[in-house]
Amino acid sequence: MDIKGKIEEIAGKLQEDKFLAEGFKKEPVKTVEKLLGIDLPDDAVKKIVDGVKAKISMDKLGDAAGDIKDKLKKLF
Repeated sequence: MDIKGKIEEIAGKLQEDKFLAEGFKKEPVKTVEKLLGIDLPDDAVKKIVDGVKAKISMDKLGDAAGDIKDKLKKLF
């Protein structure tokens, strides 16, 4: 299993689907297992959950940086 690829795939799905994102906030392990379609040991799923959270945070940080860059371009 390509863990990095699965993290990116899951993060993308969560960013596109508010229902899934809410489920992830409430029960991240269950949501990830559902999206993977397999039952893994909780330790393995928790690592994927942490990766997904980091990916989403980085994407949000990138979006914020892009917004700031756009606003600065308009000023100058």
